[in-house]
Amino acid sequence: MKRIFLLLSIAITFQISAQTDAENLKKIYDNSLTNGMSYKWLDYLSNDIGGRLSGSLNAEKAVEYTKSEFEKLGLDNVWLQPVMVPRWVRGAPEFAYIETSPGKTTSVNVCALGGSVATPSGGVKANLIEVATYKDLEALGEAKIKGKIVFINRPMQADLINTFDAYGGCSSERYSGAREAAKYGAVGVIVRSLNLRLDDYPHTGSMSYGDLPNSQRIPSAAISTNDAELLSGMLALDKNIKFYFSQSCKQLEDVLSYNVIGEITGSEFPNEIIVVGGHLDSWDLGDGSHDDGAGVVQSMDVLRLLKESGIRPKRTIRAVLFMNEENGLRGGRKYAEVAKNKGENHIFALESDSGGFTPRGFSFQSSEAMLAKVQSWRPLFKPYLIHYFEAGYSGADIGPLKNDNIVLAGLRPDSQRYFDHHHAANDTFEHVNKRELELGAASMTALIYLIDKYGTDTISNDSELKD
Repeated sequence: MKRIFLLLSIAITFQISAQTDAENLKKIYDNSLTNGMSYKWLDYLSNDIGGRLSGSLNAEKAVEYTKSEFEKLGLDNVWLQPVMVPRWVRGAPEFAYIETSPGKTTSVNVCALGGSVATPSGGVKANLIEVATYKDLEALGEAKIKGKIVFINRPMQADLINTFDAYGGCSSERYSGAREAAKYGAVGVIVRSLNLRLDDYPHTGSMSYGDLPNSQRIPSAAISTNDAELLSGMLALDKNIKFYFSQSCKQLEDVLSYNVIGEITGSEFPNEIIVVGGHLDSWDLGDGSHDDGAGVVQSMDVLRLLKESGIRPKRTIRAVLFMNEENGLRGGRKYAEVAKNKGENHIFALESDSGGFTPRGFSFQSSEAMLAKVQSWRPLFKPYLIHYFEAGYSGADIGPLKNDNIVLAGLRPDSQRYFDHHHAANDTFEHVNKRELELGAASMTALIYLIDKYGTDTISNDSELKD
């Protein structure tokens, strides 16, 4: 009899708790959609400040702005975490053309890849050799590559529904192409932009020379997908055409910057820390609205929405706006280093760095038991059309926090249009939908609320159910 009453009591408690959770999620979504701040914050970050490349004046302005907005929320703690970041500058606009014969040229759209060296002052002009991946260079050898510009024409795989898988499948060409081509005597590298759409926008992104000596480094640029198609077609007709490009980028000394941090201290377990964040820096061609202004303002709004919804967290909720994700990951690494040195106990971290599009759900790096626990919350998210709760990648900036105890997660918006804008000049505010952005902020807040309430402990104690 005692066991029956205990089971009945647990069932009633569970039903009441589920009803309370549903009511709190509705408050969160209602507040975000009718009284959200994420879109207003993004408007200022994008249109009043603009692109926020690490080490730039705009990045400094973004630090000051977001810190001041955190302070207006009346949080328990707001601070700046110092971090040294690289400072790469683009310089004058790049210029490129295809030359079919002396004096007969066709202009094309290119941009320097982040971290690249400049061309000589007069630019670089040479014959080309086209390859599908940088791994093809070894088979060609120095005899066929030396003195030429290597054109790496690897399209993103269009039949992959997860566009991040398509991106990951060819991002190594952008990152390592110049380093590998230089070993065979190439004088420059042109890489097809990582974009599933055919358009005229070149997409920048980080590249690396590894330990290649400065004297051997060659300039590297991205070419728009339309112009990559054009160049490939022209090469198929005439292997003797030449390519010219000029860029004046340079790498300067590291400079001081900051991660921006705000937190609500937990009422019961203040030493258990839940992190939500995005990266404050962006590339310089657009204003970084999707990558990652959206993640920044959504993370800020998580703290505001909890307060507006009358939810007092049991655990400490900390929003971290990381600096230098795009070309160094210095902010994420510094945050994890400081947390480790302080002995802080991080139990959960959620990152938004996939654009401000309609949220579909979350991916998790966790145990199977924890994933099952999260998946049991699906009915609470069903009214908001959030359905994706799967194992998968979380995020770059929270990655350094990974250990055996923490659960990592990433917001998963619809990704089909993300790479149309990623790292390009059209990553701008007008391409972010207010309602989609606010739904993302609400979904993140809802997940944080549930994690805070129920924790990440998946070991149940059923000793009270024993006779």
